[in-house]
Amino acid sequence: MRAIPRFIPHALLALTLSAFQLGARAADVPIYQIQGSGAASAYAGQTVTTTGVVTKRNNNGFFIQDLTGDGNPATSDGIFVFGTLYTAEVGSLVQVAGTVTEYNVGSASNGATAAAPLTEIGAVTAVTVLGTGYTIQPTPVDLPLAKGDGFERFEGMLVTLRGPLTVQQNYFQNRYGQLTLGASGRHEVPTNRYRPGTPQALALADLQSRSRILLDDGSSLQYVNPTPYLLSNGEPRAGDAVGDVTGVIDYGLASASSAGAGLYRIHPTAAPAFALANPRAPRPPAVGGNLRVGAMNTLNFFTTFTNGQTADGQTGQGCALGGSVTAGNCRGADNLAEFQRQRAKLVLEMAGLDADAVGLMEAQNNGNVAVQNLVDALNARVGAGTYATLPVPSAGTGSDAIRVAMVYKPARLTPVGAPVSDTDAVNSRPPLAQTFAAPNGERITIVVNHLKAKSGCPSPGAANAAGNVDSGDGQGCWNRLRTQQAQRLRTFVAQLQSQGASDRVLLVGDFNAYAQEDPIAALTGNGYVDQVGRYNGLGYSYVFDAMAGRLDHAIANGPMSALVTGTTEWHINADEQLAQDYNLESKPPACPTCAPDPYDGSGPYRASDHDPVLIGVDLYKTIAGTPGRDTLRGSPGDDRLIGGAGADRLSGGGGDNVYVYASMRDAGDLVTDFAPGHDRIDLGDLLAAAGYIGSDPVADGWVRFIAIAAGTRVEVDIDGPAGSAWFRPLLTLADVAPAALAPRRDLILRATSTTTTRR
Repeated sequence: MRAIPRFIPHALLALTLSAFQLGARAADVPIYQIQGSGAASAYAGQTVTTTGVVTKRNNNGFFIQDLTGDGNPATSDGIFVFGTLYTAEVGSLVQVAGTVTEYNVGSASNGATAAAPLTEIGAVTAVTVLGTGYTIQPTPVDLPLAKGDGFERFEGMLVTLRGPLTVQQNYFQNRYGQLTLGASGRHEVPTNRYRPGTPQALALADLQSRSRILLDDGSSLQYVNPTPYLLSNGEPRAGDAVGDVTGVIDYGLASASSAGAGLYRIHPTAAPAFALANPRAPRPPAVGGNLRVGAMNTLNFFTTFTNGQTADGQTGQGCALGGSVTAGNCRGADNLAEFQRQRAKLVLEMAGLDADAVGLMEAQNNGNVAVQNLVDALNARVGAGTYATLPVPSAGTGSDAIRVAMVYKPARLTPVGAPVSDTDAVNSRPPLAQTFAAPNGERITIVVNHLKAKSGCPSPGAANAAGNVDSGDGQGCWNRLRTQQAQRLRTFVAQLQSQGASDRVLLVGDFNAYAQEDPIAALTGNGYVDQVGRYNGLGYSYVFDAMAGRLDHAIANGPMSALVTGTTEWHINADEQLAQDYNLESKPPACPTCAPDPYDGSGPYRASDHDPVLIGVDLYKTIAGTPGRDTLRGSPGDDRLIGGAGADRLSGGGGDNVYVYASMRDAGDLVTDFAPGHDRIDLGDLLAAAGYIGSDPVADGWVRFIAIAAGTRVEVDIDGPAGSAWFRPLLTLADVAPAALAPRRDLILRATSTTTTRR
């Protein structure tokens, strides 16, 4: 809808004619005849009178619908009357005189919206109220629309969209009072699911386009207070549900740009009923393993601001990069107050991830100043010295205003050698690599990446345009360059390994490419494995144009993939409304009656526009015995001890250890230093072979703990309580009382295998 200055008065007609006067009015052109069956009206530019029942009033006009319609489903029976000089109440039968207009809801040069203009009556000269108390029955509409169908034939009509529907996007909820709704669950970026340009990708794009509509508040005003459709706890989030929606169909912009795409919308005549289907998760889902690696976009974490201030209170410095201070070099918080909100949110996100190493994207490229500032704030929350930042690599961090970085827990990981960056000219921001050793001596190499963004397209005639302009296959701009960067990444990893890096390599970061696009295929088609796709049916970290997909990835080479126990995204950012972020401008006033205030800025929610990724890694050191009697000693770190057949003496040493029993032939062991709550006994293969499928073998009568003078004897009934066998001793835990053991915590079963973690 177009904005109308708020100072224009509303004049309500006092004239109401009785029924016998209907025949005296000027000859009407029925609404359905004005609308016709095409995108544009045959009456465009002509002055007409028409009659209809007012179905919905907006702040810049109202909708009317023919009382009976023509019964033709190809023609709309409703139309919008633009202007505020005349108005009428909902349910009034009115005659309207004005000019039929085909309004381009976008800019004059916007071909997309110009091809689907909004038919309306403007330059209104008279609105005559003919009667009141009329009702229009809404037309039921099911999504998705039939193939080849569209909302044009419902333009201006009162309809009921039959639910359930899903909130696909809430990016414009605060500014424009809009939510994007869609049928058939969550909508996914087609190139996140299928290779670009394939029939499957095209079919998914077509299906979702016929399944989507904007829920609009019916106002052309911005930042209305209270925010339309906002619930007190920050809902709805993308992924939440809504039932039937009854309202009037309209058409308008689907973005903040007048040159952007248009989308049909519905102005509800009754409040939609939302249902919580995608609640906020207070912590990330479990990923297993004994080591956790995270990756998160910090949404331009800068310690210098456009107002010339810095995070440490200095002035007159600004965002200098390469000797210049420009707004383009200041990409984060505008001032200290916003910075403090931003940092607080990021700290909560990092603390919630509780990862042993975290790759960061979009940190200010000012040495380690910004990254160290964030780590200092994080350690102030989780404990002094918990995290450290890697030093700046000797080859540098490139010339972009932002860089990638890495922080880690020194108690859990030790850097092996210095960090390495790849400053090859093809990279937009140099990847950062570091090999780490765990306390048990096991090593992995982590590489943090941030490939070229899809925005800022080159002009078609530019020297770098080939393969980098938007080809329309869904991959956006700069696809060729991102693919070259992914190819270069393989070369960089090979160079690292030739210089002594681990053969276990994990690539994390913002690749600015969805899961099936060429840059990712350049990796997964050459021995690397997409870990998010491996563990998630719909893996997404970003929502754009009402579709979810993953730009943020965890991609492992073969040896590393064998160690990954789980990968997830923590959906605290992409599904959240934009107004939840750290910015202070364009926010409604505080809500003292809301608990909590949906705009108070607390919590990690919308710390960034990307969701963080978390990867679980099984980085145990395996120590195995012989078929005879052995004495096995663990390392200072996390170990997996496998005594095998024979009565063995096992000592885990430091770390959190796992003692593995695959058969009753392994019976007779003594574990000298078992620590309940830290160490575990793996009975997965043993009990699975016996047919046990439960989750608590002690409660189910398959395992028991018996107190003995030396500690606790663990016994197993190999055929369970229903069988004829009886409990037999398996191992002894020295100096451990049975009461100290918790089966669900201290035993590992096949359902969780050795990937289970208590962290």
